[in-house]
Amino acid sequence: MHDLGQGSWREVLPVGVAGLVVWSLWVYRFVLSRRAHPVVNDFRTTTSVVVPSYREDPETLLRCLRSWLAQDPTEVLVVVDVADADCMEALATVEDPRLRVIRFAHHGKRSALGVGIRAAKGEILVLCDSDTSWTPGLLDAVQMPFVDPTVGAVSTQQNVYQRTTSIWRRVADWLVNLRYLDYVPAMGRAGAVACVSGRTAVYRRSAVMPVLQHLEHEFFLGKRCVSGDDGRLTWLVLASGFKTVHQSSAKALSMFPDTFRAFAKQRIRWSRNSYRTYLTALWKGWLWRVPFITKVTVLQILLTPLTMGLTLGYLFFSRLDFSSGVGKGILIAAAWLLIGRGIRGAAHLRRHPQELLLLPVVAVVVVLIALPIKLYAFATMNKQGWLTRSTDSVGAEAQGSSTLAPEPA
Repeated sequence: MHDLGQGSWREVLPVGVAGLVVWSLWVYRFVLSRRAHPVVNDFRTTTSVVVPSYREDPETLLRCLRSWLAQDPTEVLVVVDVADADCMEALATVEDPRLRVIRFAHHGKRSALGVGIRAAKGEILVLCDSDTSWTPGLLDAVQMPFVDPTVGAVSTQQNVYQRTTSIWRRVADWLVNLRYLDYVPAMGRAGAVACVSGRTAVYRRSAVMPVLQHLEHEFFLGKRCVSGDDGRLTWLVLASGFKTVHQSSAKALSMFPDTFRAFAKQRIRWSRNSYRTYLTALWKGWLWRVPFITKVTVLQILLTPLTMGLTLGYLFFSRLDFSSGVGKGILIAAAWLLIGRGIRGAAHLRRHPQELLLLPVVAVVVVLIALPIKLYAFATMNKQGWLTRSTDSVGAEAQGSSTLAPEPA
């Protein structure tokens, strides 16, 4: 590493300024998130849980269904693909008047959502993935923010189901915690969560119905969009003048992959969805009408490959002296990466301090997501597909019930 001598401050100035901006924004978002608190009141109304189910693991679907029904919604509508005989058979064993099973030839998740939403009767729509279960109190908690008539959507706190059953689930849970502890609450406090995750997303029915056709029939550069329904619906509701908020007291648990291959596929799909959604919001001018914290968060997400690439490129190719001291320079660079990632992971590590040993893996994964995965996703953003579900599989790839530990008796 070059010694810092006279005039050498000019060499570190670019990365120093960039780092100051990035860390200042992180601190700002961190502080806002800590000042965000869940809404608490006695507001309750009718609720319709809408669940698209495509080739789901029947055991997973029934486990999740029990968690939804236990919270006494007005109704649960499960929209099952007509070819999915196993799930139909499993659902037929459930005798509950609140459960409505709708057989439908799926043309992607959005088509099933459209069918379920139109059939729903509740004032509040709880859109839920077929592999997501709820912790006690979620349904009551998500209704509370709707006491404000300007609230159109509510985001839930989310984590990985049985997070300790795989290193990749632990990594995913770390990254999910970064999102829901340090990012989403700040945007929710401002009334503009950029993406109300579809694992469990809650909407005012009157905010959804006028824009439903735009969810079902979205095209990007001439191609019909298959995934990314949650980001699309979030921005349609924001563009209609409603707020999208976060309720940290409403906690959901979702299945995540237990292999790196499926983990990477999931990240590619999410990154493609983000690029299409946020570039559309940028192009249509929706982005400029939301609060500053949401604007800057979206722009940072869009520019992640560029900022990460420039920072690492500058660090390794400009600051390293390849004629001497290369090993020392690499160690310093690695230490910088680990310390920065450790600070950003503080909220997760407070909950799981033993996972400090996982820090090097998380740091490498973050770089992989920010550079090769996001760059590939950007180059192929208009390639439509789900990647982790297919007609000849049961459940999403590496997310079946067989990958879980046995439930306690």
